[in-house]
Amino acid sequence: MIPNLNHQENIKQDTFAFLKALNESDYSGEIAKSYASRLSAATDNSVYQCLPQAVIYPKSTEDIIAICKIAQSDAFADIRFSPRGGGTGTNGQSLTNDIVLDLSKHMNNILEINVEAGWVRVQTGVVKDQLNDILRPHGLFFSPDLSTSNRATIGGMISNDASGQGSLTYGKTSDHVLGLTSVLIDGTLLETKPLTAVDLIDQVERNDLVGNIYRQIIDTCETQQQNIENTFPKLNRFLTGYDLKHVYDHETGTVDLTRILCGAEGSLAFITEAKLHVQKIPTFRTLFNIKYDSFQSALQNAPFLVKANALSVETVDSTVLNLAKKDIVWHSVKELISDVPGQVLDGINIVEFAESDEAIVQQKIDALIEMLDGLIENKQAGVIGYQICSDLADINKIYGMRKKAVGLLGKADTRAKPIPFAEDTCVPPENLAPYIIEFRKLLDEKGLHYGMFGHVDAGVLHVRPALDLCDPEQEVLMRDISDKVVALTAKYKGLMWGEHGKGFRSEYGPEFFGEVLFNELRKIKSAFDPNNRINPGKICTPIDSSEQLVSVDAVKRGTFDRQIPIQVRESYAQALDCNGNGLCFNYDTKSPMCPSVKVTKDRVHSPKGRAGLMREWLRQLANNEIDILQLENDLYAGKNASIFTKFKNTLAKRKGEYDFSHEVMEAMQGCLACKACSSQCPIQVDVPTFRSRFIHLYHDRYMRPVKDYFVAYVEQYAPLMGKMPRFFNFFTDLKVTSVLTEKVVGMVDIPQLSSPTLKTALQDNDIAEFDLAKLQALSEEERQQYVLVVQDPFTTFYDADVVRDLFLTIKKLGYKPVLLPFKPNGKPQHIKGFLAKFAKTAKDSAAFLNQMAALDIAMIGTDPAMVLCYRDEYKQALGEQRGEFNVQLFQEWLKTRLPGEAKASQGSEFYLLGHCTEKTAEPTSGNDWATIFNHFGGTLSNVAVGCCGMAGTYGHDAGKLADSKAIYSLSWEAEIAKHDRAQCLATGYSCRSQVKRIEGETLKHPVQALLTLL
Repeated sequence: MIPNLNHQENIKQDTFAFLKALNESDYSGEIAKSYASRLSAATDNSVYQCLPQAVIYPKSTEDIIAICKIAQSDAFADIRFSPRGGGTGTNGQSLTNDIVLDLSKHMNNILEINVEAGWVRVQTGVVKDQLNDILRPHGLFFSPDLSTSNRATIGGMISNDASGQGSLTYGKTSDHVLGLTSVLIDGTLLETKPLTAVDLIDQVERNDLVGNIYRQIIDTCETQQQNIENTFPKLNRFLTGYDLKHVYDHETGTVDLTRILCGAEGSLAFITEAKLHVQKIPTFRTLFNIKYDSFQSALQNAPFLVKANALSVETVDSTVLNLAKKDIVWHSVKELISDVPGQVLDGINIVEFAESDEAIVQQKIDALIEMLDGLIENKQAGVIGYQICSDLADINKIYGMRKKAVGLLGKADTRAKPIPFAEDTCVPPENLAPYIIEFRKLLDEKGLHYGMFGHVDAGVLHVRPALDLCDPEQEVLMRDISDKVVALTAKYKGLMWGEHGKGFRSEYGPEFFGEVLFNELRKIKSAFDPNNRINPGKICTPIDSSEQLVSVDAVKRGTFDRQIPIQVRESYAQALDCNGNGLCFNYDTKSPMCPSVKVTKDRVHSPKGRAGLMREWLRQLANNEIDILQLENDLYAGKNASIFTKFKNTLAKRKGEYDFSHEVMEAMQGCLACKACSSQCPIQVDVPTFRSRFIHLYHDRYMRPVKDYFVAYVEQYAPLMGKMPRFFNFFTDLKVTSVLTEKVVGMVDIPQLSSPTLKTALQDNDIAEFDLAKLQALSEEERQQYVLVVQDPFTTFYDADVVRDLFLTIKKLGYKPVLLPFKPNGKPQHIKGFLAKFAKTAKDSAAFLNQMAALDIAMIGTDPAMVLCYRDEYKQALGEQRGEFNVQLFQEWLKTRLPGEAKASQGSEFYLLGHCTEKTAEPTSGNDWATIFNHFGGTLSNVAVGCCGMAGTYGHDAGKLADSKAIYSLSWEAEIAKHDRAQCLATGYSCRSQVKRIEGETLKHPVQALLTLL
């Protein structure tokens, strides 16, 4: 049995005292000290791991001032802070072993928009896509376009001086920052904007940190002007750390400290608000997907494309393309990047034109078409074809695929995973092709696999060599390659850090700047942060400090993961493979990705957070010499702990005995088990799968709550209760029953059983009963006219009208539906971690369904979550023993059997609000329904919504009721309000239940709407 796991690193005494003092002050934000919270901030999108002492979530600039002022006490002199935004950095910029100051949770408000003047003022926790969603109705946008734009914060963009696609036209973040509000380490408020020589007088004469800062900046820029000019590269991506080149205008004497803060990686001050320049959205956009016979051809052709005066030229190699083809994202772009018959597509260049003048765009398009047609006709430059799209939705789909490239590179079937450490090198574009030849030679000589993509118009290349950092020798190889890439990049007059910042690569700073100029940076750090308390070790240290810079050799995730046995790592790959790309933090409330983190704003309750906790839990088990795989086998064999032992442990838990397992359990209980992560995440981190395994193991030590049994055994008691629905409905409808169910069981809003029953409804509509002998006696031709309907407990016993209408629809279509005997599916057991029982249920149901499959008659199911369980969870539990049976969703069955010619439109318009599991696991589902409705004279539009918040039984859990309703309010509430509810459809039983509970009205299943068309 699993022992207590309490191997957490304790918080230092001075930190604990500081947090206590902060809690007793006027500070209004949150303080997180749990091991789980600290672990969630211990990683970013890099290979490094640093466990912070605590995570602080301020709610205002005043909170940060309070933090800094309390920290001035001598008792807290050793306490340090690192600001954090979206946690998307690829080089550990926000990682620390001290205190993380996270601005993303609360400081995410858009404060002011001035459309006429073209600027906006925001708190720096605002997400980039969030800002553009607010600006879009005004015809404006904030231009730097990042691949992480749906979770990267403005503060992070400023700190890294981010750029991304289109930077030749739009520049970097710093080119659009008009002013900043920051807090210095002593609590002084610093407002920065361009100051002329006259304006500077008062600032320079101040006798505080602000005065020191201005005096040092002016001195450095005046005395080192030529050195700065000679050292800083003539590149579009000029990120070097502290932007000395643009902070001081030698002709006018103007100083803008904003430019020194942009790109400072949070090492100088805490940036709390930003005034940003915004611009008009281009009216006319056209995108070319140019296809090549090799990646090298794509690179060598890029300079010619840049000369076409495009907004951007992006490149993607065959490695990334092939990974995209295996991902859910490919369904949205496969028609836009089709293969060229008879040719091998090994690279593409994505070229976009964007203008407000249609004639200018058309002129550029015509010129590029003429050039490309000539190259194809003459078989030159490796160009084998191209596609053009001017539809904005299609353009966004292409960029959606391109943005996912970083995450896709982490999806590898081997132990070696493509990792970031030299992935944003930047050289002059004219040097890019020869540079990459040498880069590839370096990696090829090491026998490494890698993928490449990047912004070829700016000379920026993203390369991620595949390494297994659980292998200490591979970690040494990472250092070797890193050093060689630095030298190679210098040879081609470039930068090691083109757009992703220095972070743990800061040790290369002195080599780039030279001793004199690097010491000037250290003087600037001293002026801002004399005691090295803000993000210490990043970029540089104060001039009088003997502390070291952070290093490429810092502690990595692999250091911890290698403590887990290889067999366990491979068995729990759904958690261990998480590379921290953070797509699960997607800001978009209409995205199905992880509703729990959207509503809680707590990174613990995200796929990345849960995967991190699982990794640590497995590590602790290994260090306690627990063979987790053997323990699982024992549990499947029924060798679990006694009820007495579980009862004793549960009592100890209630008394507050610490066990890290409880923190993991809390995170797992917040998961809705919607499975969106398993397809939306580029690494396919599958929380519901490892969540079920964890719950199974957790309850080997601790007793289960009653509600677990209430949920897991619904397929056993629902058929019995369903025989007397009126009797049971009478009792469940009583208020006293509701109160007892909530208090004793922990469940609320228990749905009513269907009355009349499904059996009665089908008898009234002349539906044939199941008779195996008769079905077996049918001829092959006759069997094609039959359809077997597989029951599930929810639609059969709680939503029988849907199943009845399914039968009527099938009959209307000219087929003969037959209701199969009810067999438990096991999904509820799986969700609650009754894995041994689920395996038994799955084996029994699979045997029956394989027997039915032998009839060669189509089988369909009604509820998508239950049908998809047959495909996914059954395969995981049974492997080859699952057999080859195939239960289809209704639309999957019908889309290949549409009868006759399509009907003329009847003017019937419907709106489909998709089920999370269905639309992510089967991304063509919504379009399949639309095709069917169009064929029968109706119109169906797919409505973009996230999760409804019910997710099976999650919404019935009394402890999750508030979160369930909050999730519903994120997207479903507003979308349903836009339409006539009679025209709104939902395939999921749980979705229809949630709408009925909150809106008081039940939505139709699409089959029921289709029946009206027939």
